[in-house]
Amino acid sequence: MLPILYSYRRCPYAMRARMALHYSGTQVEHREIELRNKPKSMLLVSPKGTVPVLCVEDLVLDESLDIMHWALDQCDPQGWRNVDKSIAQDWIEKNDGPFKVLLDQYKYPERNPQLNQEEILQKVCTLMLEPMEHALKANKYLLGNKISWVDIAIFPFIRQFSMVNPMRFEELKLPAIKKWLRQHLDSELFDAVMQKYPVWRGEMAPIHR
Repeated sequence: MLPILYSYRRCPYAMRARMALHYSGTQVEHREIELRNKPKSMLLVSPKGTVPVLCVEDLVLDESLDIMHWALDQCDPQGWRNVDKSIAQDWIEKNDGPFKVLLDQYKYPERNPQLNQEEILQKVCTLMLEPMEHALKANKYLLGNKISWVDIAIFPFIRQFSMVNPMRFEELKLPAIKKWLRQHLDSELFDAVMQKYPVWRGEMAPIHR
């Protein structure tokens, strides 16, 4: 029986999980969900109701980074995890923590009418984009001249940020980031995980843990 992956195509957390699974050669049963109509079977195994969720027999992983690392445990042909763990963790904590908060504030101004969008943009640049630009000017990827799981984990969020206001993003003097972003956007890996699936309408028996 194939592992079951509950996913939502545009979710950056689900994107990075799908990219790691595809890279590792792990075949899954893909179940595309509707965020407003989540399947009961998913909520039974992961009551928090967020994607991605990976079910492997009696193992349930409902954090994207856990899914990434599980996939790389199965197969890591290009050595994505052969990096400095401390530096990798620093990047991930910054991305998944304060940068994600700023990204949501920037993406949903109607939820934060008291905040100035340009001020948020400047905070994003100081916190995340300028350090990334510095790293990518020195090397092809964030942790060196070989792609790593950190690039894959962060890429979907930079993609999402760039799409909030594409014209404003293009005005930013970030040539190294734009080159890095374009490389990922044009990659066979990204193309493979962004195919469209119909919404999964079935149900499954609960997985007992």
